[in-house]
Amino acid sequence: MRLPNIDEEKSEIQRFYDGQTVLITGGTGFLGKVLVQKLLRECPDIEAVYLIIRMKKDVECEDRIKKILDEPLFDELKRVLPNYREKIVVLAGDCSLPNLGLSPKDIETVKSKVSIVFNGAATVRFDEDLKKAVCINVRGTREIFKLAAKMPHLKAVVHVSTAYSNCLQSKIAEKLYASPMTGDELIEYVHAADENKININTKKVLGDFPNTYAFTKQVAEQVVQQYGQGLPCGIFRPAVVISSYTDPVRGWVDNVFGATGAMVGGGAGLVRTLYVDPECTAELVPVDLTVNALISTAWDVARSKSTAEPNVEYPKIYNYASTWDEPLTWGKYMDLAFKYGNMKPSKKAFWCYSLTCTKFYWMYYILSFFLHSVPGATVDFAAKIFSPQKIQLMRIYKRIHKFADVTAFFATRKWDFDLSNTKALWSRLSEQDRRMFGFSMYKFDWEDYMNNCVDGMRLYIFKEGPETIPDAKKRMARYLLKFHKFHFIISLFLFIIFAFRFQMIHNGVKATFLSALTAAIYYFVTTSVMFQSQLSRFRESISIR
Repeated sequence: MRLPNIDEEKSEIQRFYDGQTVLITGGTGFLGKVLVQKLLRECPDIEAVYLIIRMKKDVECEDRIKKILDEPLFDELKRVLPNYREKIVVLAGDCSLPNLGLSPKDIETVKSKVSIVFNGAATVRFDEDLKKAVCINVRGTREIFKLAAKMPHLKAVVHVSTAYSNCLQSKIAEKLYASPMTGDELIEYVHAADENKININTKKVLGDFPNTYAFTKQVAEQVVQQYGQGLPCGIFRPAVVISSYTDPVRGWVDNVFGATGAMVGGGAGLVRTLYVDPECTAELVPVDLTVNALISTAWDVARSKSTAEPNVEYPKIYNYASTWDEPLTWGKYMDLAFKYGNMKPSKKAFWCYSLTCTKFYWMYYILSFFLHSVPGATVDFAAKIFSPQKIQLMRIYKRIHKFADVTAFFATRKWDFDLSNTKALWSRLSEQDRRMFGFSMYKFDWEDYMNNCVDGMRLYIFKEGPETIPDAKKRMARYLLKFHKFHFIISLFLFIIFAFRFQMIHNGVKATFLSALTAAIYYFVTTSVMFQSQLSRFRESISIR
């Protein structure tokens, strides 16, 4: 990629960021890391990018940023902008603390130099303790906006919320909704009350909200409205952010949250059933497109404010979801994941791939017992006897079931997201900016994306390169053969037991056993045919005799 070197070659968005000092909270997170490298790579004349980073597990801030910058995500940035490190300024702080945990000196530096702010710090755990969620998601937002109000050169401050902050609405417009309480009231409550009492009363405080994440992100939007008065501010609401599409690398991901976690669990051969409605829309947005939309949002907020665009209320709100035309359903997402997963399986898979989705909790409960708990307990028991290493598969399944419980609210419901402001923003972008900061999901190629997604999952999560695919396919074919043999044996055993039991009750009905045996043989034939058709897919690319 060739970087522009004179103003005439630069796009509108690039010129907007020229000479600006950008403050980013949450810069060490999934979205934040992509934002940092994209800003510096496409806008190399940015003055500086300030990152508020806290010490984590006794690892100093500078050591944390060094480790992050060693990730493959930053390889392209290092190539096109060798002096990029000079532009990254690390500020020791903590967004859950008053004044963001910054020193008085750093506060003065931020106030005098920063002109663009991205507030992306958040705890994204659905089951986070209410007090911790409030400190980061609500008080952190209040602190950043109080600080932004004191910045004389401020051009734009964008708060990163979530498309599901107002998940109690079936149709979510690009507007503010009434909060159950103000941010100030919620902050005062969690600091005045005993922590045990807070945990006991959490469900009462949440009301109809499914978890502390959605609740605190909704209240945080009220904080933006209150403390963002008079400021050039916006709220950016992305849906479920997943691995990158192509920029700067295909399929990059560094976590196993949300939809990615389900895919990784399936890729490991562990997740065999999910509590999800296959017909519901999967509002998934690739992280690289999401970051492009976020960067464009700051430009649009500043443009609207500077030109005194009529009939614009602040904060200006942008919903960013994937349904620009034809929706992607969870069923389609799972089908594509297993289509490309079977083409490029992992050598680390415990078992062959299969997945049953159901929107009925009672059915999910039964399926998870037989497909997760029973095999998990059996493997753990056998490992204690025959293996020196403890596998603890049941511990993994407990985490999987907990994940299913906290995500069920979003996997079994439909929402209609208004994207008017986001689509209008896209229409205002020049052709040059559309190439650099593309985020339109109109006619998005999910087939190509899922192909990249599987490649990224293998490379960045399972740490496997493409050279392992042939051996992984052979291994998966053996698993598939064992699976169908086991399936047949169990089914035949059940048919025989049923037949003998029926004969005992209805003595003289001699044909019953023959009928059951015939049914078992029929099942064996159909299963064998199904197995052969699946095995033939492997034989297209590898030789199995």
